Amino acid sequence: MPESSERSRKILDIVALFLGELRDGLTMINMQSAFLISSKGYSEKQVGILFFVFGMSQFLFQAPAGYLMDYTDRKISWLGVAAVLTTLFTVITATTAEDEGGNIGFMILIKFLQGGITAMIPPGLNSITQGIVGSVGMTSQVSMNEMMNHLGTSILVLTGSLIAYAKYPDIGVLFIVSPIACAGVIFFLNRIHPEDIDHNAARGLVLEASPDNPEILPPSSGNYAAPEIRVPGKKGVQTMPSFNFWGAKGDDSSVVTATPKADTPLQVLREPRLLLFTAICFLFHTANGCVLPLVMQSLAIGNGRSGILLSGCCIILAQLCMVASAKICGQYSVVYGRKVLFLTGLFTVPVRCLILCILVSLRDDAGSSLFLNGLILSTQILDGVGAGVFGTMYILVTSDLSGGTGRFSLTLGITTAAMSIGGTVSGYLGEALAEDLGYKSAFIILGIMACVPAILYLMFMPETLPAYTNQSTKDPHMSHGNPMDRIDEGSEETDQRQPTSTNYVGMMA
Repeated sequence: MPESSERSRKILDIVALFLGELRDGLTMINMQSAFLISSKGYSEKQVGILFFVFGMSQFLFQAPAGYLMDYTDRKISWLGVAAVLTTLFTVITATTAEDEGGNIGFMILIKFLQGGITAMIPPGLNSITQGIVGSVGMTSQVSMNEMMNHLGTSILVLTGSLIAYAKYPDIGVLFIVSPIACAGVIFFLNRIHPEDIDHNAARGLVLEASPDNPEILPPSSGNYAAPEIRVPGKKGVQTMPSFNFWGAKGDDSSVVTATPKADTPLQVLREPRLLLFTAICFLFHTANGCVLPLVMQSLAIGNGRSGILLSGCCIILAQLCMVASAKICGQYSVVYGRKVLFLTGLFTVPVRCLILCILVSLRDDAGSSLFLNGLILSTQILDGVGAGVFGTMYILVTSDLSGGTGRFSLTLGITTAAMSIGGTVSGYLGEALAEDLGYKSAFIILGIMACVPAILYLMFMPETLPAYTNQSTKDPHMSHGNPMDRIDEGSEETDQRQPTSTNYVGMMA
């Protein structure tokens, strides 16, 4: 990796640190739910409605956001705008929410806008990451991004929780941490050199990022195709959007050309592994999305100042454990494969819900105590394993599935959209179950639901680890030259969708 690109990669680590609290909006949404219930007198169903609107908005805008990131060469600018706007909406929520949902209609509008904006952050960060390190470097860099995300979230939530504890019952001031995080994101994001981002690598059309990829100008119009002209020092990136959703009539994708094109969105959606994985993402977040808010609320309600601090500790403990989970995923997913680690994360959720059911039942019978609340808080270690593994591995599996399609951000948008709609359903379902049936029954039902995606992944999802990723861990010189040249040509397990050596310069369809 050139010195300039290595510098940008290191700066990316710091961006991920500050972006942790902003990246998907869920951390602050969870904090907002505890704030609205304990300080503003919202009911669980009212908070569930806000969760639902936020998640539906993310779902609607996630795939378009990924599509935008696939063709734009202004990824840094788009990510910066998204960080600023989602911070603005968080501050508006904290400063304008009225007691007992007096202006809930306005809050619904704010959550809809915030959901659409935060949809741009995951594909923005990950497309910049892949544009700097390439598909070959994604495993280690995604692991580092997730570690820094979770570490940053832990620091900011700890700061906010201590502020809320000191200022109780006026706890809205805790959201001052959002502008602080946003300022860090903008400062360091602008220190990344745009020329260090290979936009063909960012969209998954080539394996390795190279700032020196030549730009290929399109042939002239007419029946005669003029020779391609290469302009040294620039990337072959088409900055106009592609509206070829269905594929040109008569296209023969089997013909290898010097200027390969990205798959159409319809071709991406025909990939059966992607469809299965998208369903698993949806089902996992349908079961898991509301467990953390329910735990936070069960600790906050009736415990006053200490309850707010315990709620913040729920996030802090889980995020610290997620740092370790992300590191383990980065180190061992190329050794043992994606599937083993992913299954570990998936099966953690039913275990966690079972333990929570037992502890809540004991607390209901014996009464609230610091010891029982501490045990309930400790279950967040399992959240750190489950959500931590999932958060890292779903990006890597999506990168595996999209290799060679030229639609990495679009594919990531699809899987993230499934997570968003799953979290949306979970948000309202979990809050409604807690209000109507109690927290114990809610945890039982969510735990049973969590078994479904784990079993689906175990029974039907194949291993997705690409051959070039596995090979790169064995060959110290893998980063030089064409990595595909070092893959065993006789291997029948090599993903047929991975790009060949001709794919080193490409254009959007």
